Amino acid sequence: MVGTQSRGSALSTVVGHITRQLKSEGCSVDVLDFEMEPLAFYNPEVTHSLPAYAALQARVDGADVIMLATPDYHGGVSGAIKNFLDHFWREFAGKLFVTIVGSNEKGLTVTDQLRTVARQCYAWTLPYGVAFTHHDVQGGRIVNKLFKNRLKMTARDVCVYGRLLAWQRRADLKGATPGFMAKYRK
Repeated sequence: MVGTQSRGSALSTVVGHITRQLKSEGCSVDVLDFEMEPLAFYNPEVTHSLPAYAALQARVDGADVIMLATPDYHGGVSGAIKNFLDHFWREFAGKLFVTIVGSNEKGLTVTDQLRTVARQCYAWTLPYGVAFTHHDVQGGRIVNKLFKNRLKMTARDVCVYGRLLAWQRRADLKGATPGFMAKYRK
């Protein structure tokens, strides 16, 4: 998910790069880019009945991993990401959250906020976040070799742990044993 509506953003470059890495690892990827697919402002009284909501909910529900990529805006997530998180929560339970933060600093506050969201929604997170600055991405290319390696490591971990957690999530939803996924059984 690209949490900015800026054209040609560094965030879009990073998401594109990691998407290619994930596909090369054999993962299926569905990128929700708010520049291309704007999401209506959340209104609990009407949002769930909007025509586009059911299709987006199916995409989110069908995802095994939720990768949230956001700029660091004054130590917080972008409005686009916050709006997305307002739309969904139940769909995140038992899934892996991955955070990517474009920041002039280290992106720690934003990463912590997204990890808090994951915990509140009964999701898992990687034990690390991915953060980058404008020095890492220039002219639509990733120019920092260490950052490229970090993205490669992240793609590998997303595939490995995303598959493991997805398998366990499906088993827990089908099973009858107690656990936090029990309340999500149909």
